[in-house]
Amino acid sequence: MLDSLKKLKDLVIGRARNPQEPGVFHKLALVAFFAWIGLGADGLSSSCYGPAEAFINLQGHYYLGIFVALGTVLTISVISASYSQIIELFPTGGGGYLVASKLLSPSFGMISGCTLLVDYVLTIAISISSGAEAIFSFLPPSWASYRLMVALSGALILILLNLRGVKESILILMPIFILFVGTHLFSITYAILLHFNNIPAVASNTVSEVQRLSSQIGLFGVAVIILRAYGMGAGTYTGIEAVSNGLPILREPKVQTGKNTMKYMAISLAVTVFGLMLGYILFDIQPTPGKTLNAVFFQGLTAHWGNDLAYAFVLITLLSEAAILFVAAQAGFIDGPRVLANMAMDRWVPAKFTNLSDRLVAQNGVLLMGATAFLVILASKGSVRFLVVLYSINVFITFVLSQAGMVRHWWSERAHDPRWKKHIFVNGIGLIVTASILVSVVILKFYEGGWITLVATSGVIGLVALVKRHYNYTAKLLRRLDDLVRSVELSERETLPHLRAADKHGEKFDPTVRTAVLFVNGFNGLGLHALFSIFRLFPQTFKNFIFVQVGVVDAGVFKGSSEIAKLQSHITHELDRYDQLLRNHGFHAESFSSIGVDVLEETDKLAPLILEKYPNAVFFGGQIVFKEENPLTGWLHNYVVFAVQRRFYHKGIPFIILPIKA
Repeated sequence: MLDSLKKLKDLVIGRARNPQEPGVFHKLALVAFFAWIGLGADGLSSSCYGPAEAFINLQGHYYLGIFVALGTVLTISVISASYSQIIELFPTGGGGYLVASKLLSPSFGMISGCTLLVDYVLTIAISISSGAEAIFSFLPPSWASYRLMVALSGALILILLNLRGVKESILILMPIFILFVGTHLFSITYAILLHFNNIPAVASNTVSEVQRLSSQIGLFGVAVIILRAYGMGAGTYTGIEAVSNGLPILREPKVQTGKNTMKYMAISLAVTVFGLMLGYILFDIQPTPGKTLNAVFFQGLTAHWGNDLAYAFVLITLLSEAAILFVAAQAGFIDGPRVLANMAMDRWVPAKFTNLSDRLVAQNGVLLMGATAFLVILASKGSVRFLVVLYSINVFITFVLSQAGMVRHWWSERAHDPRWKKHIFVNGIGLIVTASILVSVVILKFYEGGWITLVATSGVIGLVALVKRHYNYTAKLLRRLDDLVRSVELSERETLPHLRAADKHGEKFDPTVRTAVLFVNGFNGLGLHALFSIFRLFPQTFKNFIFVQVGVVDAGVFKGSSEIAKLQSHITHELDRYDQLLRNHGFHAESFSSIGVDVLEETDKLAPLILEKYPNAVFFGGQIVFKEENPLTGWLHNYVVFAVQRRFYHKGIPFIILPIKA
């Protein structure tokens, strides 16, 4: 049964990877082009709904769309330039969470992280829902009832793809991305060339529209219309932050790869958004029920081609839109789990979100992001218009905090960096622009449903604060246990009389006598308490002591081969301290260690080696016991020692859990 399940898992998700395999990081890392697909698709795909949403909200004054398009291009340029500086300052990954945490405060970082998590869930939900909507734009209206089912199925497929690995999912989706870029670049170029002689008339009509409206509602009223449309299309910018957060998965040199990716994203997004908005105006596009605005534009563009050719081109282009919207969900699946992992390392969310699967994927993060997005799609019935209202608020909170942190950093570095004025100018402009958009977006979207996003984000912040409070409480308990380490270091002979084994001195080492094998996680209070419990509960029983530690390759370690080497060196040092402590008291001591992503798998490898050398070994593991156990403690702590005990129990290997009261 287990073998069958393993074969099914290998077929669907893929075979396990070895994190210590030479070149594994190089194989999994993304060059700028692939990063543009995986991370840039989010921003580029927003052209499928961002410009359309802005155009529709011009309230019929469509020539004003030129101002919205120009403002959008300028905003893309400012945000991408400011995030390029973040990439330089944070070469190992500088997403909004890390930037705000390090340059402002951990609390601001937590707020930024929570807003990003909600935003990435919405990224997945709106991308998939928009993709489904685009598919059904060219299908018979009677089929519309199946749209939600298609969207939900798309979410499940993307979850499975991302459980296989980031690079694999991108390689599968690459042809879709290239098809989208090709068809849209052609459409925009063709539309401009076809109506090139009309461009002066568009400029003239735009001026006339402004003059006419100004006489009716004043310049302020005109500005309000433009700003409202600009704000409703703010979802266009949401993918820009993804590159700085995704640096750990990029090919070396990461900074240059990240900056190139940012450049590709900014240029392609600016050209696509401006080109589509201009195309809407040149072809006098009007919203049509049951069709996306882009679908109407492409049909108008090909109206004189002949039925078969026009239908084929529109079909292929809309299919590419639908598909790239599914690809765009990748940003949420790539960066959402990374934000979770970073927050987990700081103990804002459960530590299990740092864990990697045997495919070296942040599996728990992928499942959480995917499942939450699935529920959002289900609750919203896949309504793009509703999700657009919820979308883009949170990412601007992150933008503002990131830019504020950078401005503060450059100001503090003004005495040391001769180029600080240039840097602070770029991030200062970014701060002003993103703060202005945030205020306008909140005002525009709040009563239309934007309040739901803010309430949901506040709920996540409250939950995260509770998690952090628990971990802080646990840390205090562990520090109390760690006082024992200092006692050991100060005076072993006085503080550890029960470890004395003077009668053992001179005895020959015998591997067949009783041997205690203790699983530890560093030279700390928990491990020492467990060790002393063995002496207290089984006096004069064990002659040999074996210490075992499994180094877990998690999201914090899996950043390069040098990090894994550091982990191995640290484990060796910690185990040597246990060995030396026992040898100083006349016992035989030895250590075994292993590195991997799954503790249970690694213990399965170590146990036979130990038992082969020490046939009369008994295994021990310490487990901290809280005064008040509740579902939260069970979720926040892995209790892996119980899983190891169950595994050993089925193999007939004695394993004793030593309770350590906190």
